[in-house]
Amino acid sequence: MLAGAKLTLFLFCFTLLFSLPLGLLFSFVRIGRRRIPRTIMGGYIWVMRGTPLLLQLFFVYYGLPFLPGFEGLIVLDRLPAASLTFVLNYAAYFAEIFRGGIASVDRGQYEAARVLGFSRYKTATKIVIPQMFKVVLPAVSNESITLVKDTALVTVLGLGELLHFAKIAVNRDSNVAAFAVAAIFYLAMTAALTGLFQKLETRYNYE
Repeated sequence: MLAGAKLTLFLFCFTLLFSLPLGLLFSFVRIGRRRIPRTIMGGYIWVMRGTPLLLQLFFVYYGLPFLPGFEGLIVLDRLPAASLTFVLNYAAYFAEIFRGGIASVDRGQYEAARVLGFSRYKTATKIVIPQMFKVVLPAVSNESITLVKDTALVTVLGLGELLHFAKIAVNRDSNVAAFAVAAIFYLAMTAALTGLFQKLETRYNYE
């Protein structure tokens, strides 16, 4: 089960590491001035948020090798398929969270930056993102805790994460104690995340 916990932690850290910056990039595309990229991104977010993560896992691992015109060209092993699916799924959720945070920044901030001669990049990095970060912390915290629990879904692909080994132990010993141990692992990870985000909220004076 410790080996399973390591895989759970790896998938969690990998997903956050890539989905957070990707979600931020997607949010700027979503609110951008160019209609076609904005529409495409809106459709992507709609699909990723509107279909179950479990279905997306099945599609990436089992479906991509059979895409018309690409038969056999896109074949991913279990862990890369799961990692890619989680990153793309959570990037869509984070994109909407960040979009809401960006929308909360007063328009006067943009006008002041324009008067001061700030470029769009400097306005985003020096004014918009710092203010947005404080606003989105609670929502990012909730999604991160959900991610810890969602990692259990990769057991359907045969990956040896925490729940996978707990099920093996229960079937082997005819004892549900392994499920309780798995629950303790999940609770410990979510408790650590909750404490971390509470400290961040306090540091940024979120109210």
